[in-house]
Amino acid sequence: MPTLSVFMDVPLAQKLEGSLLKTYKQDDYPYKMFLAYRVCMTNEGQPWVSLVVRKTRLQISQDPSLNYEYVPTVGMASFLQASLELLFGKHSQAIVENRVGGVHTVGDSGAFQLGGQFLRTWHKDGQMVYIISSQKEPHGLVFRDLGYTVYEFCIWNPKQLCSDSNVLFSVVQQIPRGCILVIGNIVDCKLSLGQWAKLMGTMKNKQIFPFFDIPCQGLYTGDLEEDAKILQYFVSHGFEFFCSQSLSRNFGIYDEGVGVLVVVALNNQHLLCVLSQLMAFTQALWLNPPTTGARIITSILSNPALHGEWKQSLKEVIENIMLIKEKVKEKLRLLGTPGSWDHITEQNGTHGYLGLNVQQVDYLVRKKHIYVPKNSRINFTCINASNIDYITQSISEAVHLTGGAGLRSASSENK
Repeated sequence: MPTLSVFMDVPLAQKLEGSLLKTYKQDDYPYKMFLAYRVCMTNEGQPWVSLVVRKTRLQISQDPSLNYEYVPTVGMASFLQASLELLFGKHSQAIVENRVGGVHTVGDSGAFQLGGQFLRTWHKDGQMVYIISSQKEPHGLVFRDLGYTVYEFCIWNPKQLCSDSNVLFSVVQQIPRGCILVIGNIVDCKLSLGQWAKLMGTMKNKQIFPFFDIPCQGLYTGDLEEDAKILQYFVSHGFEFFCSQSLSRNFGIYDEGVGVLVVVALNNQHLLCVLSQLMAFTQALWLNPPTTGARIITSILSNPALHGEWKQSLKEVIENIMLIKEKVKEKLRLLGTPGSWDHITEQNGTHGYLGLNVQQVDYLVRKKHIYVPKNSRINFTCINASNIDYITQSISEAVHLTGGAGLRSASSENK
């Protein structure tokens, strides 16, 4: 007699991501291109890994003194210390006062999972989460799964083709007292220190709890300190907050998913209590974190020579990205492509918006075999000397054939 499956009523989940990549892989066209990789790419079209990371990985793998015992639930103390100093600076007053700590998390969303569970239990007034970022983030799924009511806002203005700081101000003004505010890619907010000070005043008055996301420090401006400056500004103004510090992309350790849930408290006593509760949640989530990536990162950050070599490699990546963006903009101008393309060079980091509409993106995918997300946010490290001419010519063709719709007009440029 056949047995009914307990899974018989489980439907296929809606595809959240990956369909573009799947379509790309199924395409037989020999010169197809995929411009939406999450990882940083080299000029040869391979995932970028700093040379110092490759050397350190090899040295660690050959170290006979290493044992592979479980590490503490919170993670390796040396790794956490090095990560916190990277984020706040070695001489940070908050570190000296022992009111900053962290837990080694797993995966890009691990810190949000852990922090969200803690806040769900111990910050009962904050049952609503507002997420502000330059793109739709997976954090929303994490918070929804934990039972929060989630509202998401994109700081990128597709009509003006720039980041709109008014979105951040507007959200902070409207959200209820005591809510959780997740700010992704803080460098993209482009606020002056005066504007941040004004925003902080409102956040303090409304007791809004900040949860920051630092997904790839050093791969926005090429300057590690500059990329974390605003975070340090919040610390100096007496804020308590969580921060998801991902260390996978900026070290090129994509398969490790190395991260830290950073905790900033008012004093050491509060910090120790928070960390103790986080460790209880961690035991239920992953118990002990993996160590290979953490060892590589700790070895580099703890050695001044290796640290300097790694910083230089980040700077070179950003300089190359800036050069690529300049070339793309110039080639589109020389091709007589309608619209302004200044927004390409005005954006920071490896990823940015082309400013194309859905019809133009569809043309690139179907007619030119250039795979771009519907929002036209691409990874500029996917563009290199061998494909830049075809890509820019295809973009120009797509814009010409659609009448330039979706691009910033001359009147909006002058505003």
